[in-house]
Amino acid sequence: MVETTVQRPRNGSKLIGNIPFFSTLEPEEVDQVEALFKKKQYAKEQIVLYEEDTSSYMYLIYSGKVRVVKMNDEGKEQIITIHKRNDFFGEMSLLDGKTSPATVIAHEDSIIGLLHKQDFDEYLMKNEGIRRKIIELLCARLRESWEMIKILSFNAENAQDRVVSLLGRLQELYGVKDDRGVIIDVKMTHQQMASYASVTRETMSRVLRNLEKAEVITVLDNKAILLKNQFFQTMSKKGEMVGAVH
Repeated sequence: MVETTVQRPRNGSKLIGNIPFFSTLEPEEVDQVEALFKKKQYAKEQIVLYEEDTSSYMYLIYSGKVRVVKMNDEGKEQIITIHKRNDFFGEMSLLDGKTSPATVIAHEDSIIGLLHKQDFDEYLMKNEGIRRKIIELLCARLRESWEMIKILSFNAENAQDRVVSLLGRLQELYGVKDDRGVIIDVKMTHQQMASYASVTRETMSRVLRNLEKAEVITVLDNKAILLKNQFFQTMSKKGEMVGAVH
């Protein structure tokens, strides 16, 4: 795991305080927890955690984005999720000591805080408020998994519906409202999107072209995707569970 240690971000304590199971801590306790996270800088496409390391750390994203992937036998990525600034992950592995079946890769230049299992056990698991919040968090993680399963199993014979379902999920996670609709604020190649939706790259490219021709999406100059207002109107008419960003 190659990385560069960086100085502690000034807003670190604020980010730590946003983690649900740390929300019960007093301000001085939040500062103590923040000091336990080791901040490191990663370049785009650099490995943050290999699968065998995931039982030892949870991580918090101070800046940038990371993607969590599973490698198939051919060495190709199956994207499980993408995490952005303020997101955290890995707490489940710290609880049961088992590795997550995934590798974490910097999707863009990022600063990541890593919390070691030993510190987690020694300083945090003794706090009753934190333990209650962790239970709530695990329930939320389970709901996120259900959403991913829905994308992978949704109308498997219809690639366009699968891609539309993926776009809907991406805008829920990374959408930024715009007068024209919602911009998915995460850059992904067609191959990466295809692996997320379990379709081929060629199919992903074809479906995106068709959606552009239908004038429900626009691929912007910076490769971000704009979901136009018509996208949500069309999905509403079809009864899809795709809602605009709140």
